[in-house]
Amino acid sequence: MSQEQANELFSQVVAKCWADDDYKQKLINDPAAVLKAEGVEMPEGVSLRVVEDSEQLHTIVLPAKPTSLSDDDLDNVAGGLCCLPLGIAMTGAALIF
Repeated sequence: MSQEQANELFSQVVAKCWADDDYKQKLINDPAAVLKAEGVEMPEGVSLRVVEDSEQLHTIVLPAKPTSLSDDDLDNVAGGLCCLPLGIAMTGAALIF
């Protein structure tokens, strides 16, 4: 799945959560099953956690420390931009699924 396809799927899942509280609760309780139903297969041994932000609580996901990075890998990560709610932006990289 390309990053563009992953972003589109993520947008669709979020829209469904906003429209359907039961779907949102299923995603929170068993994200792998919900994503599998959406056509996303998770690799063996990978688990997911879904958290819901609120007006008072925002989640920052700290990526796992890589075991090694080449200069090319560092170049790809260094210039990333991640936009946070309330117009706050920070540099970094994130993988959604």
